[in-house]
Amino acid sequence: MSQAKSSATGAKKSRRKSREFALQALYQWKVGGDPAGTVMAQMAEEKEFSKVDEEHFTGLVRGVTAHVDELNALLAPHIDRKVGELSPVEHALLLLGAFELQHHPEIPYRVVINEAVELAKSYGGTDGHKFVNGVLDKLAAQLRAVEVAARGAKP
Repeated sequence: MSQAKSSATGAKKSRRKSREFALQALYQWKVGGDPAGTVMAQMAEEKEFSKVDEEHFTGLVRGVTAHVDELNALLAPHIDRKVGELSPVEHALLLLGAFELQHHPEIPYRVVINEAVELAKSYGGTDGHKFVNGVLDKLAAQLRAVEVAARGAKP
Protein backbone atom coordinates (compact mmCIF):
# COMPACT_ATOMS: atom_id res chain seq x y z
CA MET A 1 0.00 0.00 0.00
CA SER A 2 1.36 3.42 -0.87
CA GLN A 3 2.17 5.86 1.90
CA ALA A 4 -0.42 8.37 0.60
CA LYS A 5 -3.15 5.73 0.59
CA SER A 6 -2.10 4.58 4.06
CA SER A 7 -2.28 8.17 5.34
CA ALA A 8 -5.73 8.64 3.80
CA THR A 9 -6.95 5.44 5.45
CA GLY A 10 -5.47 6.57 8.75
CA ALA A 11 -7.18 9.95 8.42
CA LYS A 12 -10.54 8.28 7.79
CA LYS A 13 -10.15 6.07 10.83
CA SER A 14 -9.19 8.97 13.06
CA ARG A 15 -12.15 11.01 11.80
CA ARG A 16 -14.44 8.04 12.38
CA LYS A 17 -13.02 7.68 15.90
CA SER A 18 -13.49 11.45 16.34
CA ARG A 19 -17.17 11.11 15.56
CA GLU A 20 -17.52 8.16 17.91
CA PHE A 21 -15.89 10.07 20.78
CA ALA A 22 -17.88 13.20 19.90
CA LEU A 23 -21.08 11.14 20.10
CA GLN A 24 -20.08 9.88 23.54
CA ALA A 25 -19.13 13.38 24.68
CA LEU A 26 -22.39 14.90 23.42
CA TYR A 27 -24.38 12.12 25.05
CA GLN A 28 -22.66 12.84 28.35
CA TRP A 29 -23.12 16.58 27.86
CA LYS A 30 -26.82 16.12 27.09
CA VAL A 31 -27.68 13.52 29.74
CA GLY A 32 -25.28 14.49 32.51
CA GLY A 33 -25.40 18.23 32.00
CA ASP A 34 -21.62 18.53 32.31
CA PRO A 35 -19.95 21.44 30.50
CA ALA A 36 -18.53 20.56 27.08
CA GLY A 37 -14.97 21.31 28.21
CA THR A 38 -15.26 18.91 31.13
CA VAL A 39 -16.66 16.14 28.98
CA MET A 40 -13.98 16.67 26.34
CA ALA A 41 -11.25 16.44 28.98
CA GLN A 42 -12.76 13.17 30.24
CA MET A 43 -12.86 11.76 26.71
CA ALA A 44 -9.20 12.71 26.18
CA GLU A 45 -8.26 10.44 29.09
CA GLU A 46 -9.76 7.36 27.42
CA LYS A 47 -7.33 4.72 26.14
CA GLU A 48 -8.57 4.79 22.52
CA PHE A 49 -8.44 8.59 22.32
CA SER A 50 -4.94 8.41 20.83
CA LYS A 51 -6.60 7.22 17.58
CA VAL A 52 -8.74 10.35 17.33
CA ASP A 53 -8.28 13.33 15.01
CA GLU A 54 -8.32 15.72 17.98
CA GLU A 55 -8.94 18.81 15.88
CA HIS A 56 -12.03 17.25 14.31
CA PHE A 57 -13.26 15.93 17.67
CA THR A 58 -12.88 19.34 19.32
CA GLY A 59 -14.51 21.11 16.39
CA LEU A 60 -17.48 18.75 16.47
CA VAL A 61 -18.14 18.96 20.20
CA ARG A 62 -17.54 22.71 20.48
CA GLY A 63 -19.47 23.37 17.27
CA VAL A 64 -22.51 21.33 18.23
CA THR A 65 -22.69 22.73 21.76
CA ALA A 66 -22.26 26.31 20.49
CA HIS A 67 -24.90 25.94 17.75
CA VAL A 68 -27.34 23.52 19.41
CA ASP A 69 -30.38 25.80 19.10
CA GLU A 70 -29.68 26.55 15.44
CA LEU A 71 -29.11 22.84 14.71
CA ASN A 72 -32.32 21.86 16.50
CA ALA A 73 -34.20 24.42 14.40
CA LEU A 74 -32.72 22.91 11.21
CA LEU A 75 -33.71 19.40 12.31
CA ALA A 76 -37.22 20.22 13.58
CA PRO A 77 -39.04 20.24 10.21
CA HIS A 78 -37.59 16.82 9.37
CA ILE A 79 -38.52 14.95 12.54
CA ASP A 80 -41.90 13.58 13.52
CA ARG A 81 -41.73 14.55 17.20
CA LYS A 82 -40.35 17.22 19.47
CA VAL A 83 -36.58 17.28 19.83
CA GLY A 84 -36.95 16.61 23.58
CA GLU A 85 -38.67 13.31 22.79
CA LEU A 86 -35.72 11.92 20.81
CA SER A 87 -33.45 9.38 22.43
CA PRO A 88 -30.25 11.07 23.62
CA VAL A 89 -28.17 8.95 21.22
CA GLU A 90 -30.32 9.73 18.18
CA HIS A 91 -30.44 13.40 19.12
CA ALA A 92 -26.64 13.58 19.51
CA LEU A 93 -26.17 11.81 16.15
CA LEU A 94 -28.59 14.15 14.41
CA LEU A 95 -26.82 17.17 15.91
CA LEU A 96 -23.44 15.82 14.79
CA GLY A 97 -24.72 15.10 11.29
CA ALA A 98 -26.46 18.46 10.99
CA PHE A 99 -23.35 20.27 12.15
CA GLU A 100 -21.11 18.45 9.66
CA LEU A 101 -23.59 18.99 6.82
CA GLN A 102 -23.78 22.69 7.57
CA HIS A 103 -20.20 23.50 8.59
CA HIS A 104 -18.02 20.95 6.76
CA PRO A 105 -18.82 21.16 3.04
CA GLU A 106 -15.46 19.49 2.32
CA ILE A 107 -16.89 16.23 3.69
CA PRO A 108 -19.26 14.65 1.15
CA TYR A 109 -22.83 14.53 2.44
CA ARG A 110 -22.99 10.76 1.87
CA VAL A 111 -19.98 10.30 4.17
CA VAL A 112 -21.66 12.38 6.90
CA ILE A 113 -24.86 10.34 6.64
CA ASN A 114 -23.13 6.96 6.41
CA GLU A 115 -20.97 7.69 9.45
CA ALA A 116 -24.03 8.73 11.48
CA VAL A 117 -25.92 5.61 10.39
CA GLU A 118 -23.02 3.34 11.36
CA LEU A 119 -22.79 4.98 14.78
CA ALA A 120 -26.56 4.63 15.20
CA LYS A 121 -26.27 0.91 14.46
CA SER A 122 -23.60 0.58 17.15
CA TYR A 123 -25.01 2.88 19.83
CA GLY A 124 -28.66 3.53 19.03
CA GLY A 125 -31.90 1.65 19.35
CA THR A 126 -33.03 -1.17 17.07
CA ASP A 127 -34.26 0.96 14.17
CA GLY A 128 -32.58 4.21 15.17
CA HIS A 129 -30.26 4.06 12.18
CA LYS A 130 -33.23 4.20 9.79
CA PHE A 131 -34.57 7.29 11.53
CA VAL A 132 -31.15 9.00 11.53
CA ASN A 133 -30.68 8.15 7.85
CA GLY A 134 -34.09 9.54 6.87
CA VAL A 135 -33.71 12.80 8.77
CA LEU A 136 -30.15 13.50 7.61
CA ASP A 137 -31.07 12.60 4.04
CA LYS A 138 -33.82 15.26 4.08
CA LEU A 139 -31.51 17.77 5.75
CA ALA A 140 -28.78 17.11 3.16
CA ALA A 141 -31.28 17.83 0.38
CA GLN A 142 -31.97 21.17 2.07
CA LEU A 143 -28.41 22.19 3.04
CA ARG A 144 -26.51 20.64 0.14
CA ALA A 145 -29.04 20.77 -2.68
CA VAL A 146 -26.42 21.21 -5.42
CA GLU A 147 -24.29 18.31 -4.16
CA VAL A 148 -27.33 16.03 -3.73
CA ALA A 149 -28.66 16.94 -7.20
CA ALA A 150 -25.26 16.33 -8.79
CA ARG A 151 -25.05 12.92 -7.20
CA GLY A 152 -28.56 12.06 -8.35
CA ALA A 153 -27.71 13.01 -11.94
CA LYS A 154 -24.82 10.53 -12.16
CA PRO A 155 -25.57 7.23 -13.92
